[in-house]
Amino acid sequence: MCGIVGGIAQRNVVPILLEGLKRLEYRGYDSAGLAVINNGQIYRKRELGKVKGLEALLAADPISGNIGLAHTRWATHGKPSTANAHPHICRNKVAVVHNGIIENHDLLRGEQLENGYEFTSQTDTEVIVHEVFHALESEDDLLGAVKQTVRKLEGAYALGIVSSSEPDTLIACRKGSPLVIGVGIGEYFIASDVAALLPVTQRFIFMEDGDIASISLNKLVIYDVNDSVVSRPIKESQLTADAVDKGDYRHYMLKEIYEQPFAISQTLEGRFINNRLQENSFGHNAAEVFDAIKSVQILACGTSFHAGLVARYWFEELAGVPCQIEVASEFRYRHPVLADNALIVTISQSGETADTLAALQEAKKLGAKYALAICNVPESSLVRESDLVLMTRAGPEIGVASTKAFTAQLVTLMLLVIAIGRRFRLTGPMEQKITSDLFSLPGKIEKVLQLDGQIKTLAEQFSEKHHTLFLGRGAHYPIAMEGALKLKEISYIHAEAYPAGELKHGPLALIDADMPVIVVAPNNSLLEKLKSNIQEVSARGGELIVFLDETLVSAPDSNVQIVKIPQVENEISPIVYTIPLQLLSYHVAVLKGTDVDQPRNLAKSVTVE
Repeated sequence: MCGIVGGIAQRNVVPILLEGLKRLEYRGYDSAGLAVINNGQIYRKRELGKVKGLEALLAADPISGNIGLAHTRWATHGKPSTANAHPHICRNKVAVVHNGIIENHDLLRGEQLENGYEFTSQTDTEVIVHEVFHALESEDDLLGAVKQTVRKLEGAYALGIVSSSEPDTLIACRKGSPLVIGVGIGEYFIASDVAALLPVTQRFIFMEDGDIASISLNKLVIYDVNDSVVSRPIKESQLTADAVDKGDYRHYMLKEIYEQPFAISQTLEGRFINNRLQENSFGHNAAEVFDAIKSVQILACGTSFHAGLVARYWFEELAGVPCQIEVASEFRYRHPVLADNALIVTISQSGETADTLAALQEAKKLGAKYALAICNVPESSLVRESDLVLMTRAGPEIGVASTKAFTAQLVTLMLLVIAIGRRFRLTGPMEQKITSDLFSLPGKIEKVLQLDGQIKTLAEQFSEKHHTLFLGRGAHYPIAMEGALKLKEISYIHAEAYPAGELKHGPLALIDADMPVIVVAPNNSLLEKLKSNIQEVSARGGELIVFLDETLVSAPDSNVQIVKIPQVENEISPIVYTIPLQLLSYHVAVLKGTDVDQPRNLAKSVTVE
């Protein structure tokens, strides 16, 4: 979603703020802005579109200052426009940047209009800056005014606030939306993500929910939700500034597709001794928790939800563990009934997905005793709110369309299946086989990546297409869903996925020569039924692209194009068959000329409902 960068230093912060915005572009946004204080005055620049537009504006009419705020906006209230872009300013005295949603903004707006405040935007954020200005009339300092303001706000927010009346103070607030403080030498910075600040520091404080920080050049004070002064640890990031560079790749997405063998190796590293999974990888009391649970409840959104769908097949087929999965945004609103002693498993790349966090909190209210997070960001909210954690170790994922985070999630979920399955139906020999298969995964994926040229040629057939159907069966139906999601996300082609057995129940009516049908066809017990589904499509003139196990022989058919996938064991085949679908989506999007890494209307981290 939106991105925040701010700073206070003994040097001009404008170049730092701009670089930070560039590093947050992956989050998705529609406008960008920046404000600094210089000689007691607030100077602001805002621009619709990309950060490079803001950069050009600043090059033509430079501003500078030792304290400032910057923002990339993803529209929630009010259409994308310069007027709605952040920072928002009240009477040239207070400037605010905001991530999140203020749910009572209409009420506050009504009160402020009655008090003579003018609104220049349609955003919910503008009520914050007016409220701070109003509070300053009765408070001695900016910190007091902000504390008074946040008590009136309902909803989620990360805030950066400065005032020309206190040009040496930067205020940061966090409730429900992520915010970090970067600690430099005689300078401080704030950001939505550590990636924004890696060029200037690798030392970070991760703000807790309800924290308010008062930051000056030589002093940092943090107040918790109870208004008590607290000390938060400084953590050293292992990321480097070039970890979020594209390198020699044309797009981040392609780079991240090719990083998957390494990401999976890292995810497996150190979690086995003598080829046996160590349960303390999940947490020091993991064995005690796993002994107590009777079922698994998975909560996730988007791509992470698809990973959970695959895991449901694994839990029930391999381990004999009852497993339910639900879209996190639906869970908290349908009055769910949790099974006794269910392990709540949440999955999120960022660990800040608002719906997933809210679903976890709802599960706890309903009496859930145990929660485990599968996540890619160690310091995230989801990790902090969970009893057990298994990090995916995929490294920074910049492309909005998730690739390596998804396959790393599948690997970690299989590790969880092993750990819990030992207590149910998973036998020793089967555990050893799955372990061996997991360690073979990087090599299997390397072989699939060698199909890139063939898949790129296939992608040319989609240049004029508007609809695509994906088919799969069993654990590969969620992989078909993920393939359809990737195609629609980055190429804007309408794509849907169905269990292949559902063709006769409606989707067959859509089949014609203008809609490609993509089939995931591993060599498993459902293959013969899948072949029948393929024939149903072919007989009606449908054009098929079939990703088929290389050991299988296929009869010639003018309507069917075959892509042979290296042989892979059934248990891990969903992970391997994901790769060609990622490559296909990528190459179609490139041919379509879309913004592959930052597709329209989408955000990397969905930190609001």
